Amino acid sequence: MAHDEDDFPDGPDDAGPSKSARKRDAHALQDLGEELIAAPDELLDRLGLPERLADAIREARRITSRGAMVRQRQFIGKLMRGIDPGPVRAALAARGAVDRAAAARFQRIEQWRDRLLAEGDTALTALLAEHPSAPRALLAALAAKAIDERARGRPPAAARELFRALRDLLADDDTTGPR
Repeated sequence: MAHDEDDFPDGPDDAGPSKSARKRDAHALQDLGEELIAAPDELLDRLGLPERLADAIREARRITSRGAMVRQRQFIGKLMRGIDPGPVRAALAARGAVDRAAAARFQRIEQWRDRLLAEGDTALTALLAEHPSAPRALLAALAAKAIDERARGRPPAAARELFRALRDLLADDDTTGPR
């Protein structure tokens, strides 16, 4: 007797995701929950998470016991299954991009400061070529003072002041770095 496909309605095509796929998804949601635990409260508030999930995330921040934290992360992962993770992932990715941009900007400022302290007038000329409105006298004086402080073994007050001046100068500049 020949069987039609209609004779087996619960065939392999209708089985849904495998147990391994479901487990990977659950672990991915639990990992996403861990990122939310590390995220600031203002981000949690902006996401509009269900109250029970937001409370579980905040509670996880207070837990110090390793075993209790494992259970809390699993619970958060379970609660995460009830929401659409897309907006959460997008918000965390956007936050990461902002953090990376801020870190890159900070590094650029540090590089200019270090270059001004190491190369002196050569670096200052390069900086002024890119930023003609930069206060040459102020930057030169701060760099000289910072070099003097370093030579005398004093706290780097002038180097910090030079950093602040560079930060203000490069405030809207996303592409400039030492060359």
